[in-house]
Amino acid sequence: MSRIAIPTREAAPGASQPLLDAVNNQLGVVPNLFRLVSLSPAALQGFLGLSGALGKTLDVKTRERIALAVAQVNGCDYCLSAHTYLGLNLAKIDAEEIAQNRKGGSLDTKANAAVQFATAVAKTRGKVAGDELVRVREAGFSDAQIIEIVSVVAENFLTNIINNVAETDIDFPVVRATELV
Repeated sequence: MSRIAIPTREAAPGASQPLLDAVNNQLGVVPNLFRLVSLSPAALQGFLGLSGALGKTLDVKTRERIALAVAQVNGCDYCLSAHTYLGLNLAKIDAEEIAQNRKGGSLDTKANAAVQFATAVAKTRGKVAGDELVRVREAGFSDAQIIEIVSVVAENFLTNIINNVAETDIDFPVVRATELV
């Protein structure tokens, strides 16, 4: 059971309710994470703004690959479960690729550079070695895209930390960080 009570849409603060309705309109459901964050309308608005802006960067497969790698680094079962589901069903990433992403890599050469870099950013809290930047640039990522990769890592850190603190009830098929394939 979640250590912080997850409100229903109706029990969420009034300022959060339209934001939850927008999530429902977009996804057809409101996952527990969004309802949890709705306890603070400012936090929900900030998270949705960041998520919406970053949804226009990179490509969906790369963003999901990074989310999986970061969730694994941070041991966030909620985010691993959510992004495994989204990776398989939204981004159309296969199970073998998801397993590689969780290990900090990818079967795709260019994506591998992004996921390895994102994993290094997560593990070192941004204090990456210079050769990490060289490798991601050599794979074809611009400096703007490097900033986007780091931003996707930070977005996922936010949700990983919230879910780890709250021990958010998982409302996706469950995947555990301790069960790495």
